[in-house]
Amino acid sequence: MASSQKAAAIVFAVLLGGSLYGYYRTSQPYAVPQVKAGSANGSSQIVVDQTPLTTARKLAQMPTTAEEQHFAVEALRISDHDMDLAFAAAERELENHPPVLSAEAKAIQARLNEAEDALDNDNTLVERLTAEESKANGGKKDALDTQLVLAKAHQEEHQDEVDDAKEDLIRAGGDPKSRIEEMMEQHKTSSEASDNLHITVTSDTEERGLLHLVSQWLALHQKQLLLWSAKQQAEYAAALLSAKHNTLEAQVDAAKPNASPAGDANPQNQQPAAGANAAPDDTTTQINKAKKRSTNRKILSGFDQRIDDQKQLADNYAKWIAAVAAKQRGLVHRTLAGVIIIFALLLIGLFFDGWLEKLLGRTALDRRQVETLRTVTRVSLRVVAVLFILLVIFGPPGQLGTFLGLAGAGLTVALKDFIVGFIGWLVLMGKNGIRLGDWVEINGVTGEVVELGMFHTVLLETGNWTDTGHPTGRRVTFTNSFAIEGHYFNFSTSGQWLWDELQVVLPAGKDPYPIVDAIRKKVAEETAQGARQAEQEWKAAAGSRDMNALSAAPAINVKPVAGGVEVSVRYVTRANERYQLRAKLYQEAVDLLGQTQPA
Repeated sequence: MASSQKAAAIVFAVLLGGSLYGYYRTSQPYAVPQVKAGSANGSSQIVVDQTPLTTARKLAQMPTTAEEQHFAVEALRISDHDMDLAFAAAERELENHPPVLSAEAKAIQARLNEAEDALDNDNTLVERLTAEESKANGGKKDALDTQLVLAKAHQEEHQDEVDDAKEDLIRAGGDPKSRIEEMMEQHKTSSEASDNLHITVTSDTEERGLLHLVSQWLALHQKQLLLWSAKQQAEYAAALLSAKHNTLEAQVDAAKPNASPAGDANPQNQQPAAGANAAPDDTTTQINKAKKRSTNRKILSGFDQRIDDQKQLADNYAKWIAAVAAKQRGLVHRTLAGVIIIFALLLIGLFFDGWLEKLLGRTALDRRQVETLRTVTRVSLRVVAVLFILLVIFGPPGQLGTFLGLAGAGLTVALKDFIVGFIGWLVLMGKNGIRLGDWVEINGVTGEVVELGMFHTVLLETGNWTDTGHPTGRRVTFTNSFAIEGHYFNFSTSGQWLWDELQVVLPAGKDPYPIVDAIRKKVAEETAQGARQAEQEWKAAAGSRDMNALSAAPAINVKPVAGGVEVSVRYVTRANERYQLRAKLYQEAVDLLGQTQPA
């Protein structure tokens, strides 16, 4: 195993260990608080603030599991009940402390009183005229009818004045009770909507894949943030109500009939008790004070209920937060399981790749076969590992057939050249393919194979233009699609034999036949062994075809040319030995020509 692979293996092992630790920690059971049956109702916020009820509705409309459904129902019920208490407290506060009218409100109130008095007079007049008209006859009835029509017109006009004055008084803050009643009506409508609100319970079946798990965790995190905010609102409301309760309680205690300032022992400073000798005004004052104390006690009782309900609401949200946290813990546990699988696959792939490299290095196979097996197994291992990792990350597709069909069609169009190149690589890896170090010809370019990848083949060009077989220094890259759409020649396998030609020009004035016969014998002697081997390989490659007439013996051709006779000898040679053999034959032909020269 290379040093880079060892370093990657160490890193993956460390990450795998950390994931296993997190997986173990999140596998511990996490208790989810349960809602107790028969818990008390709860409250909302300060006075008529409807924020808690709005928050409870928003949380109830979010996707909710079966474990959370109880908390959602409880939050709605408590918030709605507290809203009732808040409006009732606002009404009692209004009765106990009526607002002081401003100058504008006083003027509107006076105008309203005048309009109401005029309206009362109109109502009385209309009733009287209606009664008299029903009893009258003749001209008197007509006169009464005219008066009645006029009275009704005044009645309608004064009614409009009363309505307009009431609206103006509400806007000026002089009629808060009407505003409270209006809000109570709105709250009644809102309560009916809350009662009819359907809480959506999500299914227990959860999507697989790390991406889906992370998405679910983020959704639960957003809900948890809302729950924390709602819990803090309830706690703040409880503290604020407690402060108001303590302040009002101190005022009530100070206003008791027998109460006196601290440290004042003078009984003359005490309030006189109501008795037979008390003046009427004192009696009325004592009655008003008693009513006010009774109202304050009711307000204190309402504060107590709302404080208790706010605490219960905060506790309900705390339990709801715990339920969401338990769900998040389970998602983290499953996510770590996926991460462990990914790191395990990477480690297995690294170790298996190193083990396979050592195993192939010990085999007695040919170097080219070993390199081919190593490439095929390494690519297959990586493809399988990537598929498994993608399956862990994205999860299995819901509609596998449709998904594969659409993905296959899209990839076929977009990656046509790569797909054809990959299939060509499989062809090249076959029996009649090419290997590293082979001498081949692809699309007219001849060279040695120096790189054979899944999509490309690289040749070191051997220079057809010089016809020497020496490298030109250029690397030529071909897409493997040539194995499917084109053709190639491999001169390093059973088809490594090719016909080469030796051409010699004999000078005129000499008998050419002795020299031609000597050249033929030299060529036959040098190529005899190769010719026999070529014939055997050709016959074996031909299979059942009759190849008895096929001969690899040298063939000679003689023809006259200007200045002498041209001798051409065609012979079979190995592709990678043709240059050396041709040079040798030319050297011997030159020696023969030199021997025939006159001394």
